[in-house]
Amino acid sequence: MHFDIFTLFPGMFQGPSTESILKRAQERALLHIALHNIRDATTDRHHIVDDYPYGGGAGMVMKPEPIFAAIEAVYQSGPIIYLTPQGRLFNQQIAQELAQEPRITLLCGHYEGIDERVCEHLVTDELSIGDYVLTGGELAALVVVDAVSRLIPGVLAEDSIQEESHSNHLLEYPHYTRPAEFRGWRVPDVLLSGHHAEIAKWRHQEALRRTRERRPDLLFQNPFQNPTMDQDDREDPTQPLTSPDR
Repeated sequence: MHFDIFTLFPGMFQGPSTESILKRAQERALLHIALHNIRDATTDRHHIVDDYPYGGGAGMVMKPEPIFAAIEAVYQSGPIIYLTPQGRLFNQQIAQELAQEPRITLLCGHYEGIDERVCEHLVTDELSIGDYVLTGGELAALVVVDAVSRLIPGVLAEDSIQEESHSNHLLEYPHYTRPAEFRGWRVPDVLLSGHHAEIAKWRHQEALRRTRERRPDLLFQNPFQNPTMDQDDREDPTQPLTSPDR
């Protein structure tokens, strides 16, 4: 997968894009991230990318000319996504859809935003990572890159992705590791039993419990979905759960 990221501050991507999973994915040629400074597409000697808004108001607006020029110089195919608080809310389903694209263009706004003609005639989608306002689109772009890249085949083990939060409209079950007892707090006995069917059942019950407590809205997107269990073993998330061994 190839990401073209258009920004006024390419340095903001250097740390996150050169560490951990994103670094390994690029080293294995599963992922390529190209950073483009929008200022490089300006034609004036001062490299001006913004101007006062027509009609007055606070702040500055990014001009259309350098954005069009920068993107059109390298664009080949795929969605052109503008990161903005006004976009549709980014989620795991959108990340999965974008992971099918061979090439994605991300546009990072700044100041008061970008000229509306960019949104109307160049951008194909607008995404927001939450109901709050950031200084610019760079951090939001990094969130999209990270969430999408880990879904590229080969970047992570397949079973790791299948059991993650939001992959089945559920939050993930609790995790434990050694030691079996820490400060008097024991790991649930079922996880030490070696009984894989019982462990799978416990994990599903805990995922349902955690989702009901923290994100009940997710249950109604697909309340009975759990392809790893038989129909008779599936829990109705609207009914109380019996307390598993914790």
